[in-house]
Amino acid sequence: MSASRAWLWAFAALCCLCSLIFAEEELKSIPLRTHSLQAPYLDSDMQSRWFDFGGDTIVRTDRYVRLTPELTSRTGWLFSRVPLTATNWEIEVEFKISGTGTLYGDGMAMWLTKQRAQTGPVFGFMDKFEGLGIFIDTYKNNRPGVVFPYIMAMVGDGKTVYDKENDGKSNELAGCSARGVRNQNFPTKLRLTYFQDKSLTLDLQYKSEDKWENCFKLGPEVKIPSVAYLGFSAETGELVDDHDIISVETKNLYAPTAGNSPSDTGKGRNWGTSHKAKKAGGTGGWGWLFIKFCAFGFFLVGLYAGFVAWRNYSSGRSRF
Repeated sequence: MSASRAWLWAFAALCCLCSLIFAEEELKSIPLRTHSLQAPYLDSDMQSRWFDFGGDTIVRTDRYVRLTPELTSRTGWLFSRVPLTATNWEIEVEFKISGTGTLYGDGMAMWLTKQRAQTGPVFGFMDKFEGLGIFIDTYKNNRPGVVFPYIMAMVGDGKTVYDKENDGKSNELAGCSARGVRNQNFPTKLRLTYFQDKSLTLDLQYKSEDKWENCFKLGPEVKIPSVAYLGFSAETGELVDDHDIISVETKNLYAPTAGNSPSDTGKGRNWGTSHKAKKAGGTGGWGWLFIKFCAFGFFLVGLYAGFVAWRNYSSGRSRF
């Protein structure tokens, strides 16, 4: 074996080893139509198959679901009819907050809770909820040093009251300022990604189109009910704004394994998720470990062969 060929084999083995060890399994997704919404929002009977709406909510089939109009003392909500039971999921929401006033409020919320379709004082939904609330708060009551609009997460236990006087300061898990989220001339979006017992991540698109900004990422301490309804709500008081939902796209996330991938049939007890999703970044089991072990062995053999060839080549040159 020539020295150049031996080194070529060694290099190929190294590349193979690196790709096997460091490459993660590609994350797959399946749309969940039961928790997705887009125009025209309603069917021929002027009803939504998968969502209920109430309060002051108005549906304009060609443009939006308006949770509150730009009028005082209004509340509205939109909730899924069936619970979200996927283990790992991603929800992308296009929304719009707009108005004509220089003073405006109060804001809107996204929910993943055991309760559903109830009007209340927390951005149009009930207090003492059980589950996750993401609040887009556009009016500052009493939070010195915080720039509004402000987006925050709260996990309710069914007993804790939302700290409305202080804009949820005592309830906040994580949050970020989002100045510019209101009255934009391009789509504003949020993307919430959840891996059970691993992470909860919120990304925002509001500074420029197609540019995502991370708001927060939380670890396994965040527990969302295994059966939770997806919802949205908004409220106005003396200050007003239009709060619109343009579209909702929900996906079940999973790492594929041989012979096991979820399906979205819209039927069955899991409403579009027939298998439990596997957490991203998994290793694929003992078979994958065996492949890595073999690749490492191949790399060592190639490295040794290259070393022997180099030594023989050097030894031959030293004779002249």
